[in-house]
Amino acid sequence: MADALDSSLLAQLRGVLDASPVTEAELRALIEKGNGWERALRAQLDGSERRLDNLVADPSSSLAELARELRPVEQLKPALTDAHDLHTLPEVRRSSLRGAGDDSS
Repeated sequence: MADALDSSLLAQLRGVLDASPVTEAELRALIEKGNGWERALRAQLDGSERRLDNLVADPSSSLAELARELRPVEQLKPALTDAHDLHTLPEVRRSSLRGAGDDSS
């Protein structure tokens, strides 16, 4: 289910990049979804890093356990960076829309 959400949100964010017509309300909703996606990834990463720290601190932990927990950390870090970068795009677009409607010169 998370992959479906990611794919759907990425498609919407790419639409914003393509400068598809979008309303302020749609941008606001997209910003909220992006924030939620980033928070969910951050929580997953934090949990994996905590488990990894616990495994490292436990001398009875096996290398296999460490590797199993390291995989999600290595996958989540770039995803979190992407989520952060992508979810800021609707805000940039929103600011540009506000600026375009502010032609008082």
